[in-house]
Amino acid sequence: MIERARAKRAWERTLPPLSDVTQLDKRKKMMDEMETREWSIREIEIEKLQEARLEVLKTLLIQREAKQQELNDKRLDKLWSKKQKAKEEKIQKIRKEHIKTIRKLTVKREKVEGKLERRDLVNEYSNFGSQAHAPTSRIGVFLDRGSEQYVVKSRYLSTFHGLLELESSLPSFVTQPRYKPPKKPTSAKQGFVKRKERKTKELAEMHQTIKEAKERGKEPPKPLRFLQKVEKPIPRPPTPTVDVPPPETEQAELAAILLQKVIRGRAVQNKMYEGKEKRLELIQEIRSTHALQTAQQQMKRQEKQQVITLQRQRRLHQDKESYVDGALSQIEGESIADMLDFLSKELIRLEEERRIHAFSMLAERRRRIREAEESGRRQVEERRRREEDEIFKQLIKVHQSTVDTYLEDIIMSAVDNTADEQARQEIREYADKINDVAYDLEERRTLLQSEEIVSELVHSFLLPEVLKVDSRQKVKLEQRKHLLAAHRILHATTEPIINETSTSHNEQS
Repeated sequence: MIERARAKRAWERTLPPLSDVTQLDKRKKMMDEMETREWSIREIEIEKLQEARLEVLKTLLIQREAKQQELNDKRLDKLWSKKQKAKEEKIQKIRKEHIKTIRKLTVKREKVEGKLERRDLVNEYSNFGSQAHAPTSRIGVFLDRGSEQYVVKSRYLSTFHGLLELESSLPSFVTQPRYKPPKKPTSAKQGFVKRKERKTKELAEMHQTIKEAKERGKEPPKPLRFLQKVEKPIPRPPTPTVDVPPPETEQAELAAILLQKVIRGRAVQNKMYEGKEKRLELIQEIRSTHALQTAQQQMKRQEKQQVITLQRQRRLHQDKESYVDGALSQIEGESIADMLDFLSKELIRLEEERRIHAFSMLAERRRRIREAEESGRRQVEERRRREEDEIFKQLIKVHQSTVDTYLEDIIMSAVDNTADEQARQEIREYADKINDVAYDLEERRTLLQSEEIVSELVHSFLLPEVLKVDSRQKVKLEQRKHLLAAHRILHATTEPIINETSTSHNEQS
C-alpha cells in the first residue's frame, strides 16, 4: 500500500499541469490509464480475498468432517465397549451357572444310589477349610450378618453438641495438660550432696513440719482403748406363710395337668397323621423304588438315559436355532446399520451441499453488492470528473473572455490614444490656421465685430460641452445596466458549479 501510494504521488508529479491547454487530452488519457490500472489491482485483491475465504471455508469443512469422524469413532468405541462388557457379564453368568450345575451334579452323583452318609464332625473340625470353620455364602451362611449391632452409635460421637458435652465432662488435666519443669539435680554421680543443698533441704523439711503442726492445732482427746459401743443387729422381718391347699384341689390340679399332657400328645399324633397323609405318594414312591427288582431298576435307568438324550437333543436343537437366529439378527443389524450409515452420510452430504450452495449464494450476493458499490463509486467519479471538466471549460472560457476583453481594452486604449494624438495634431493645425485667420481678423475687425465673435464663441463652446456631458452620462447609465445584467448571469452560472465542487470535495475528504 505504501509503495503504491508513493508510486501514485510520483505519477501525479509527472502529470502535465492544468494551465497547459494543449496537454489536456494527454492528462485525461493518463488519468484513464491509471484508473484502469487501479481497477485491475483492486479486482486482483478482491479475487485473492475470495480465494483466501474459500481456503478458510475448506479448512473449516475439513475440520468439521474430522470432528464428526472423531465423534463417530468415539460412539463406535463406546458401543463396542458396552457390547464387550455385556458379553463379559453374560460369559461370567454362564460360567457361574455352569459351575453351579456341575457342583449340583457332583453332589447328585455322590448320592446316586441313595446312600446317606453320616456327618463326620472330627474331619470337619480338623479341616480348617470345611463348612464348620469357613462356611460359604451360597448356602445361606453370612459371617458378617448382624455385625452392625456391634457398631458404637452414640450422640457424643456423631453430633457437635455431643462432642462439646463430652469435652465438658472430661477432667481438666485431659484437655489442659500441665507439665512440670525438671528439677535440678542435687547430687553428683558419686552420691555426694553439697553443704548448701543439704542445709536447704533440712530447712525445707523443718518448715514443712512446723506448717503441719500449725495446721493440726491441738489434738483431740483420744478415746478409751477398750470402751466400744455394741450395736444391736437389725431385727429380721417376719417369715411369710402360705395356706396349705386342701387335698381335693391338689388332686384336681394333678388331673388337669394329666389332661393337658394327653391333649398335647393327641395333637402331636394328629399333626403326624396329617403329614403322613400329605406325603403319602412320596412314601409309596420310596417304598416302590426300594421294592423293585434289578431288571426294573435297569429299565428305569434306560428310560432315564433316553430322557436325558432327548433333553440333550432338544437343547442342541434349541442352541442351533438360537445360533441361526443370532446370525440372522446380526446380518439384519449389519445391513440396517449400513443402510442407516449410508442415509446419515447422504443427509450430511446434502446438508453440506446446501450449506455450500448458500455460502456461494451469499458470496455471489456480496460480489454483486460490491460491484454495485464500485459502479456507484465509478459513476460518482465520472460525474465528478465531468463536473471538473465543465468547471475547467468554464474557467478556460472565462480566461479567454477576460483575455479578449483585455485585448479589446488594449486595442481601444491604443485607438483612443492614436485618435487623441491625431485629434490633438489636427487641433493644433486648425488652431494655427485659426490663429492666423484670427490674427488677420483682429487686425481688420472693429469692436462690434469682436463682441459678436466672442458671443458666437461662447455659444459654440458652452452649449456643445453641456450636451456632450449629458450624452456621456446617458451612455454610462446604459452601460451600467448591461454590466449588471452580465454580472448576474455570470454569478448565476458559476455559483452552483462552485457549490457542487465544494460538496464533492468534502464528501471525498
